[in-house]
Amino acid sequence: MSVLQDKLLPTLDYLLHEWLDLGELLERPRFADHDRGGIDDLLRAAADIAAEKYEPANRIIDDHEPVFDDGRVVLPKETAEAWNAFVEFGFLQATHDVEHGGMQLPRTADFAAKVIFGAASIGISPAVLTEANAALLLTYGNRLQRELFAARELTGRWTGTMCLSESQAGSSLSDITTRAVPEPDGADDPLGPRYRLTGNKMWISAGEHDLAENIVHLVLAKTPGPDGAIDPSTKGISLFVVPKFLVDTAGALLERNDVVLVGLNHKLGYRGTPNTALAFGDGTWEPQGGKGAVGYLVGEPGQGLRQMFHMMNAARIEIGLGAAALGFAGYAASLDYAKSRRQGRPLTRSGKDATQPQVPLVEHADVKRMLLAQKAYAEGGIALGLYAARLLDEQATGTPEQVAEAGRLLEILTPVVKSWPSEWCLEANSLAIQVLGGSGYTRDFPVEQYWRDNRLNMIHEGTHGIQALDLLGRKIRLEGGAYLAAQGERVAATVTKAHTAGFEAESVALAHAWRRVVDVAAEAWSTGDPEDALANATPYLQGFGHVVLAWVWLDVAAAAASCSHPEAAGKVAAMRYFYGYELPKVGAWFDVAARRDPLCRDLDPALL
Repeated sequence: MSVLQDKLLPTLDYLLHEWLDLGELLERPRFADHDRGGIDDLLRAAADIAAEKYEPANRIIDDHEPVFDDGRVVLPKETAEAWNAFVEFGFLQATHDVEHGGMQLPRTADFAAKVIFGAASIGISPAVLTEANAALLLTYGNRLQRELFAARELTGRWTGTMCLSESQAGSSLSDITTRAVPEPDGADDPLGPRYRLTGNKMWISAGEHDLAENIVHLVLAKTPGPDGAIDPSTKGISLFVVPKFLVDTAGALLERNDVVLVGLNHKLGYRGTPNTALAFGDGTWEPQGGKGAVGYLVGEPGQGLRQMFHMMNAARIEIGLGAAALGFAGYAASLDYAKSRRQGRPLTRSGKDATQPQVPLVEHADVKRMLLAQKAYAEGGIALGLYAARLLDEQATGTPEQVAEAGRLLEILTPVVKSWPSEWCLEANSLAIQVLGGSGYTRDFPVEQYWRDNRLNMIHEGTHGIQALDLLGRKIRLEGGAYLAAQGERVAATVTKAHTAGFEAESVALAHAWRRVVDVAAEAWSTGDPEDALANATPYLQGFGHVVLAWVWLDVAAAAASCSHPEAAGKVAAMRYFYGYELPKVGAWFDVAARRDPLCRDLDPALL
């Protein structure tokens, strides 16, 4: 076991068992094969694999980026060793049905394992998109798409991607130009209605590599309407399975499809994951003797965006959780350094006594401030992500009332789960560098890599601005505010529980902050003009996110007040830091949203 895993496992144990009540989930029929001992053993096994395979590979894959060699991508051998260990244990398909080779593991426990691997090396494998790709096909695909593509992805024999963005159309999906034209004889293909695709996709993680024998691309493309015209909006977007190698109905690999690696994008971080530009149907190959990449329609035409959001929403939660894992990795490294590095002496009324021995960095108040901030950001982000996972389990196994409530809460929280850890756990990584001082800027220590890796998460699966528009522009207003009200009920329950536990001041502060969340949303929309309301959507998201984390931390601390877990006192300290240093920040964010400040909306670009 490593220093990182020794620090991480107790935190996960507390959050799963003392706060989220995993035991209650394990009593449900779907999870009948699992108990607390088995879950703990599973997480220890994950920690062992992470310490033995992932952590040693983390710097190697950063130093030795994927290489573009004669149309293929070559990865360091350590990547394959780590990926194979992950797959062979069964982590890839762990949450899926037994009939699909899974363990029917609760998502809550599975996401805890993802934290372990993400903290050890976030860029080691294409696991996130492969599992999400397979889950989408299991939900929307036909029988053969489920049995051939999804099943092989879940074993790790094949991997999967998500192909949305194009070089001229990032988040603006109505502007994609990839086209899919139905094959004259393809309507009855057993793999799904067959189309020919042409176009280019950009920023495709794990779009080409040597870890698996086939890669299953899920591609958004526009299809012609009955009149042959292309709808310029998102309504004409459909989703297609486009494998690297075509397959027969038994799953045997056939000829190469016309999916070509154009080049690699050399990113700031996540260097171990090949990030690719792909061309579909550029004529390099002519599969089945025709022009264009062969793709199979998933579900009905025009439903591609709705289907892809099924995959994207799960990915957004995992991006946020990965950001929190990186924040924790930096925290653990800087804490270990601060305990061992001696520098400076205590301040006394008569000044410093140079004859006295130096003290560890961790004894200095400002260093403790930076470490406590990292703890609050990283552990808070992990708690938020695991809470979202618990809601996913409620959706899968709860009563009809629990399913409906979990759905509302997930809708309102997902923009925060993705965006808040991506911003504030990056700040945690910055503080980790600061704790190490000059050493933090060197590649002799891992904290600079954690920062580089984490900086990507503010953009992955939608920028802060996109999440903010989703929250204030749509989620807040759904069903007349019913989704926001559902979250408000959870906040109110925590206020009551925390007051009983002795956290009176924090309870009052949270209740006040939540009223501000609701009031500011109403003030932002008071004119009914979307431009007025949404010009300051991102400050609103920042304030909303901080209030959500204040709620999470108070709920975590309330649980700590009634247990003897070794982590309990530390959780209370982190909560007190958040209420003393972080929650007061929300006023500035909310103020500009409430007054619908026009500065950024109306500013003449010539003044920039």
